[in-house]
Amino acid sequence: MSAASAPSSSAPSAREPYVPSPLAPEELVLPADLDELAPSVWPQNARRVDGVVEVAGLRVDELASRFGTPLYVVDEDDVRSRAARTRDAFTRAFEPLGVRVKVYYAAKAFLSIEIARWMDELGLALDVASGGEFAVGIAAGFPPVRMGYHGNNKSDSEIADAVRARVGGYVIDSRMEVDRVAEEAARQGVVQKVRLRVNSGVHASTHDFLATSHEDQKFGVTLADVDSIVAAIRHHDSLEFLGLHCHIGSQIFETGGFSESARRLIEVHARLLKTGPVPDLNLGGGFGIAYTEADAPAAIETIAEEMADAVARECARWDIPVPAIAIEPGRSIVGPGGITLYSVGTIKDVDVVSGDTTATRRYVSVDGGMSDNARTALYGADYLVRLASRSSDAPAQLVRVAGKHCESGDIVVNHDYLPADVTSGDLLAVAATGAYCWSLSSNYNMLGRPPVVAVRNGEARVIVRGESIADLLRRDAAYQPAEEAGGAPSSTDRGIRSGSTDTGTELQ
Repeated sequence: MSAASAPSSSAPSAREPYVPSPLAPEELVLPADLDELAPSVWPQNARRVDGVVEVAGLRVDELASRFGTPLYVVDEDDVRSRAARTRDAFTRAFEPLGVRVKVYYAAKAFLSIEIARWMDELGLALDVASGGEFAVGIAAGFPPVRMGYHGNNKSDSEIADAVRARVGGYVIDSRMEVDRVAEEAARQGVVQKVRLRVNSGVHASTHDFLATSHEDQKFGVTLADVDSIVAAIRHHDSLEFLGLHCHIGSQIFETGGFSESARRLIEVHARLLKTGPVPDLNLGGGFGIAYTEADAPAAIETIAEEMADAVARECARWDIPVPAIAIEPGRSIVGPGGITLYSVGTIKDVDVVSGDTTATRRYVSVDGGMSDNARTALYGADYLVRLASRSSDAPAQLVRVAGKHCESGDIVVNHDYLPADVTSGDLLAVAATGAYCWSLSSNYNMLGRPPVVAVRNGEARVIVRGESIADLLRRDAAYQPAEEAGGAPSSTDRGIRSGSTDTGTELQ
């Protein structure tokens, strides 16, 4: 077969066995049933009914018909239940120690006004890292006293807005920032509560780009500098020192790193207590989720219990009271509850030399890509994909799901199996896209960002509007709609987007 030939139009029969491909990585397991939706990866309310994937009682083909593709779909009850489970797990784990635990939802994973309101209703705090994320929280009515404000390079206006709103936990990231925040708080006549972000030196078992507690990186200060910077904080009457903050990375499966980081932080915490109050300790988080069936993250209850044991042990070692604890779970609350729907377009078989043989890699191209999921290109992230609009008894075919962008690295799913009869017009669903997909999305190649739809109890509603080509054109200062130039409105001017009839795509 030539390197760019199309697959045969006659799909193999169900009786033909799958022939293992040398292009398949060792960790990729061939599913016994290509129609199965593994509970460890898919939203809690996802299932296949009469061959079609449903989420919260809604068929994906009907969602695609109504809202278009690509489409982000969020299982609201899944997200809510994970937030409540995390809150309850840490409450139970630390309750015997007599301290409260504040659980922060990571706005950077995925934030909208609706999401912020869900977290507020469930009693979580909100962790923001920019003026935009902060503004969304305020628009949602989220109490600023339950917000934490992160960032290594906050602007003057961001500092002023945070202080003006009385943010409950402002995170100082450098020595320079101490004076800037103190001056703004004094100008406004308030006392701003602050934490100091430190690097514990613990390197999480994670991708290098996701590990955020290395000594040589942009976030936080070293343990050696903590005493002098805390002294500077305490020197200002306009600042109140809450405690230390540390974040050792993201997508972490093992709990050992948290225990070691807690050990190092509590040693410093104990030393700081000798010179003044240190009411709390933020241990960070970044708990991992299953993106594929090969992933096995620890249960949140296990993480909570082991972190509580580590804190109790170290506080007893230094003979100090256990401080109030804050954690930041990260993607583990919202990631598993989201999926992305795509429509299949071009299918292409490419011959690849592997060792002494030539193997076929099937490229299945979809109508989105790195503009709606940048993680594969950024981090080499793995995802799981399933045929969603129908079932199939065709044999398995190793595939690579590619996007439509003008980049060879525009890949959505590097390796997975789909039925060999997958064809143009089919719907594919990619699991675990609730975190860091919409928030990292872009308009590359002038594609509009897809809408986000929340589904619950058989009902769907848009929580983030998608963008039409007309929306993108209106941002161009030189654009003049046809009717303003004396012509008839074009379909682009009217904001019509193919296949999208209920997205509210035009910006308001």
